[in-house]
Amino acid sequence: MNATDSPLATPVAETAGAAIPDTAPGADSGASEDFSGAASAQPGKSGGRRRGGRGGRRGAAAPASDAPAGKPAAGERHHRQVHPLLEQLASLYPRLFGGDFLPLKRGIFQDLREAHPELLAPDALKEALGQHTRSTRYLQTIAAARPRHDLAGQSVEALAPEHVYQALIELWRRRSHRTPESGQAALRDEWRKRIVRAFESSGLARDEYAEKVRTRDEIAGALLDEALSEASAQAAKDEALLRAFEAGQAELPAFADMYGLDPRQTARVLEAAQRRRGAAPAVAPAPAA
Repeated sequence: MNATDSPLATPVAETAGAAIPDTAPGADSGASEDFSGAASAQPGKSGGRRRGGRGGRRGAAAPASDAPAGKPAAGERHHRQVHPLLEQLASLYPRLFGGDFLPLKRGIFQDLREAHPELLAPDALKEALGQHTRSTRYLQTIAAARPRHDLAGQSVEALAPEHVYQALIELWRRRSHRTPESGQAALRDEWRKRIVRAFESSGLARDEYAEKVRTRDEIAGALLDEALSEASAQAAKDEALLRAFEAGQAELPAFADMYGLDPRQTARVLEAAQRRRGAAPAVAPAPAA
């Protein structure tokens, strides 16, 4: 991946015409986007700023406890002022900035400026959107691969695989920072599986996905390699199961019973293996539960 192409497609610098530095450890410098930096989430919560009712934000400050590694150590309490424009944006666009966050379309900065030229000053809006898109709560929506939305709250485009991946990596860094040593292995295992799911959902081949998402961060790269190796191993097992099914004469329920497998899960595995081949599924859809 080109060092100037950030995998974090926030609408801030990309649409404002000026890059905002990416401060995540190991992130490429000169990035055109910014999901990194100190978070404004509360410890142990789902991330994001405190809210009072639907579409509203309350509380002047929120602890920056989900800051990436390299930030203040656990136990140090630092409070970050919530940008006042975020309160206004939550009132104007509750579907985007209130309640639950939604990924913002590329170009949202200009859309907001055109919709409210007197209300939203350029510099203040850049700062507010930067704080919003660096929040853990916003990162979680990106990591979940929800589509991007416009000011009307309408879905307009899918997230790029590299944007989903980089959000996952930043969330992993923040979780790692406040997870004790005894829980690091379980956390790594959880995030490896999440990257596997993101890779499989991308529809890309392994090498193509790796080329798109890999950065110069060696620690994140090691986790990516583990995830892709795990995905390849599982794909090989699924392909072997598919070949056994195609070579036999048994119907799916009987075939699953031969291997001590659940028929619905077996159908899903066989369908996934067929999709990887690029062939039309020959297995009947899994029966409803």
